[in-house]
Amino acid sequence: MKNRNNKSLILTILAIIVIILGGCGPRRESGYILPETLTANSTATPEATSTPASKRPVYAPGTLVDYTAQSGDSLGLLSLRFGCTPEEILRANLQIPNDVTTLPPGFPMQMPIYYKEFWGTDFQVIPDAAFVYGPDLLDFDLTAFLQSTPGWFKNYRASVDGVRLDAAGMLNYYGQSFSLNPKLLLALVEYQTGALTNPVRDPSVEDTFLGFDNNHRSVHLQISYVSDLLNDGFYRYFNGEMTSIEHRNGTIENIDPWQNAATAALQYYFSLIYEGDDYGEAIGPGGLAKTFTDLFGDPWRRNTTVLPGSLLQPELILPFKAGTVWSYTGGPHSGWGNRKPWSAIDFAPPTETQGCVRTEQFAVAVADGVVARTGPGLVMLDLDGDGDERTGWVIMYLHVAEEGRVRVGQELKQGDPVGRPSCEGGSATGTHVHIARKYNGQWLPAASAVLPFVMNGWLPVEGSSAYQGLLVRGSQVVRASVLSDTQSMVPAQN
Repeated sequence: MKNRNNKSLILTILAIIVIILGGCGPRRESGYILPETLTANSTATPEATSTPASKRPVYAPGTLVDYTAQSGDSLGLLSLRFGCTPEEILRANLQIPNDVTTLPPGFPMQMPIYYKEFWGTDFQVIPDAAFVYGPDLLDFDLTAFLQSTPGWFKNYRASVDGVRLDAAGMLNYYGQSFSLNPKLLLALVEYQTGALTNPVRDPSVEDTFLGFDNNHRSVHLQISYVSDLLNDGFYRYFNGEMTSIEHRNGTIENIDPWQNAATAALQYYFSLIYEGDDYGEAIGPGGLAKTFTDLFGDPWRRNTTVLPGSLLQPELILPFKAGTVWSYTGGPHSGWGNRKPWSAIDFAPPTETQGCVRTEQFAVAVADGVVARTGPGLVMLDLDGDGDERTGWVIMYLHVAEEGRVRVGQELKQGDPVGRPSCEGGSATGTHVHIARKYNGQWLPAASAVLPFVMNGWLPVEGSSAYQGLLVRGSQVVRASVLSDTQSMVPAQN
């Protein structure tokens, strides 16, 4: 069994390396897709869904169909959705270089398609930009908006992680933590409960406020639970892990290949609480889409790009001082919450004993940046220098001790100390630092085949479950071991 696991691990590593290096076939000129190859208006409202999903033709295998690239699209992800291979896409679109990362939104393509039965609707509820905690929020005043509503929700108060917050503070907390657009959370609250417009509060329904009868029994805990579910659907679709939805009655709905991640996430979410006509209405033009537009205007008339074309990660170093030996204690796992995306990895400094102990070693800045936000155990390092975590590349450090930690607005150079690893900020069984990244508010999976979380040349590889996996650099391989009182630690080499 051990040999079989090793062989599977080697095949996984090789597969990721192959995807990163590009598809097979004739070598093309390396480089970006030029802006002049884009359509004139890449952020306009999507074309009307003129072909109902149930009426899509039964395409002959490999039929070329028109497709316009959306935010975050890549060859690998499109191949999973359309049932083809990256090589087929390249052969049909000779203007695309082999080593392209993300495709430019608005880029016209020909996609080889392989028909599946029971495709879901092609109606798009909201763009990805209205889903993430990104640039869409730059002109939005959450507090002012809530105060303008006549419903009881604006007066809601709750203790969140030991801090008493009003409705705006609570939504901002979950929006920042999950990197989820508060507009979306507000639209869900109004669509499902009417709490933004109904002045009469009914405490008897608040234990299952958003339709989930579980241990999240309050308004704010339901919102926290829903935020985790929404991210799970968005990033599983974005990462090619979810191409269909199983409804509660056992029906399988294949997600339309033209769909965007935000809509796929909402289809998944509503499938958990609604059936039949209620589900169809929620994901259709008269459902959440209408509620969102009524509250905030048409999101498709705003900038819908989150991940631009040919996106590249900046050069990053490991988050500890060169010449020191730390441990790789957690492979790809949730950046925030309990589900996808697996955007984070963990490192721990050497300590005399295991557990939550003080260390004199510091986590360091993986790149130049400015500190955009701090919190309990938290540092958000903004790499574009504008001090706003909603734009550009941002690195999240979690479990950073308050003592000796950097301050908001502080400018850091690559290698400068950020703070001491600790157990502060969330659940932790040992002193370590948890690190993840996002771009324009969208988390990026640590082991992404297109934009992996590479630091000093080390490439994360997912394991079969969260916290497992490897770091790979050339022939060097480091296996993650979850830091606990009983497990040994394997040193990561810098």
